[in-house]
Amino acid sequence: MIQTARSSNVGLEQRAWQIRRNALLMGEVQGQGYIGQALGVADVLAVSYFHALNYRPNDPEWDGRDRFLLSIGHYAIALYAALIEAGVLPDDEIGTYGMDRSRMPMSGMAAYTPGMEITGGSLGHGLGIAVGMALGLKRKRSAAFVYNLLSDGELGEGSTWEAVMSGVQHRLDNLIAVVDFNDQQADCRSTDALCAEPLEDKWDAFGWYTQRVDGNDIEALVAAFDRARAFDEPRPRAIICQTKMCKGIPFLEEREITHFVRVEPGEWGKALAIHDARRPQ
Repeated sequence: MIQTARSSNVGLEQRAWQIRRNALLMGEVQGQGYIGQALGVADVLAVSYFHALNYRPNDPEWDGRDRFLLSIGHYAIALYAALIEAGVLPDDEIGTYGMDRSRMPMSGMAAYTPGMEITGGSLGHGLGIAVGMALGLKRKRSAAFVYNLLSDGELGEGSTWEAVMSGVQHRLDNLIAVVDFNDQQADCRSTDALCAEPLEDKWDAFGWYTQRVDGNDIEALVAAFDRARAFDEPRPRAIICQTKMCKGIPFLEEREITHFVRVEPGEWGKALAIHDARRPQ
């Protein structure tokens, strides 16, 4: 079955809620991890998998699928949470996250996980791979789109901007870059490390059709993804999504450093209770 049914905004909020819950449960297994990113980007993933993408949950290698590339390997926990909600991975594997021989290692690896299109790791490579994949699909006359989720930190990599230029050179109107702009790196804010602003103007200047939205606003995301897909000029598209690290869990949101979150054993239950109390109706 192709995932073509488009969820309502309320349905997407429920999907995002479940993606966050899946991520919290996986984080509890390890007691630490990149949970801040997973909570922050859950709305983007919900709109991607339950509104924008065409795919077959039971056939993740289907040739006609839209490709979703995770450039940011350490966001794997977020993508696993979405793949579980999408039915690509079974939810009974949540407890194996990060364990030996698990299909869900802490950093994304395509050889291990159904639905993981590329192996992440060294940042700044994903968009270049997406350019090559989109070009290959165009030459095959495929109608599929390539979505690449990348981080604001990757905007400090020269290879990212080489890929930005290549996407325009090859007129890749089947390529959509989704930038998670959470303004957080390992030990400081992304904008303190290397300011990318004015970000929208830069992507525009390189020739991309660019939008900037609140990445935790389902309605805004749906509209942006729809506009990106429907845009009728032969050039690639970018959606800059401003997200909140640890979204929905106030005591985690308030921490100064949220890039790699260590949560005390008793705090996981507190986080889950806060999350469960906010389930969309």
